Amino acid sequence: MSEEDEIILAMKDVKVHFHLDEGVLKAVDGIDLWIKRGKTLGIVGESGCGKSVTSQALLRIVPKPGEVMGEIKLYRKGKDGDEGIDLIKLDPRGKEIRDIRGGEIAMIFQEPMKAFSPVHTIGNQIIEAILLHATDDKEEAYRLGVDILKKVGMSNPEQRMDEYPHQLSGGMRQRAMIAMALSCNPSILIADEPTTALDVTVQAQVLQLINDLKAKNDTSVIFITHDLGVIAEMSDDVAVMYLGKVVEYTDVDTLFHGPKHPYTQALLNSIPAIGREMKRLESIEGTVPFPMNLPKGCGFYSRCKHAMEGACNSADIPLIEVAKGHFVRCLLVESEQGTTEVKV
Repeated sequence: MSEEDEIILAMKDVKVHFHLDEGVLKAVDGIDLWIKRGKTLGIVGESGCGKSVTSQALLRIVPKPGEVMGEIKLYRKGKDGDEGIDLIKLDPRGKEIRDIRGGEIAMIFQEPMKAFSPVHTIGNQIIEAILLHATDDKEEAYRLGVDILKKVGMSNPEQRMDEYPHQLSGGMRQRAMIAMALSCNPSILIADEPTTALDVTVQAQVLQLINDLKAKNDTSVIFITHDLGVIAEMSDDVAVMYLGKVVEYTDVDTLFHGPKHPYTQALLNSIPAIGREMKRLESIEGTVPFPMNLPKGCGFYSRCKHAMEGACNSADIPLIEVAKGHFVRCLLVESEQGTTEVKV
């Protein structure tokens, strides 16, 4: 494997199950993903597909009664050898995972009001992260905190350092969350809907900041979003998730110009585009099923226009490689050996 394609993190058959009184809720149900050093992996899918829970599994912060199973290997240069370190085997409250969490793997949370402590100032929380992972000098930590707030477009950063989360607007809280995640120059940055509360101008600044960090520090990025336009701009590879499974995985160009899975094609057909024939945009009827006590077969069966009764709903569908680096979970594509696209 070339340096360009060096894998920094690999997930194998990862499952996140919540054992409830009503049964087992399978939020993530056996996914295989890999993140290359210095590259961006985009994860897309509707709400409820398991995207955010997947990111929580990486940091070992899945709330109880969640159980994480499978293998998540982190490969750190000069630290763990070729075998890497399995994050699932680490104590979620142990020192080793706490050193990794926030230092080597950082996360921009989707809802900063819930992620920030309401009784500590923004500056206190950013400085704490810097002192834990970057420096022991409090003055330097303060200076680094102010500097990173400036970089994410925060007005009056010195003043904001002394303010509490409830004193900031939604967009400013989001910027503060991004600043805290970027403050320690992580090897892997997980961005879970990082620009949801931001206006278009600041969104562009934040995306550029993430790209600058990626280029400067060879950072790998996991970018979770509903915005396929952002995915097209930011990602090198894309994983499309549906009902806790990856239904398609390939490079970004192939995904937009040659999607194979009916769900991926339906997502792309719902995007307005310049030059496209003026007609009503397609929509995917129905909603994502509740991930508990699911029947066998493809999770997209009840919403798919090409579903084959007795085949798509009779057994679990494997994820197959239809072309080099292009993986699809669909019987229609499997039967054609990847030679013809499934038209929606």
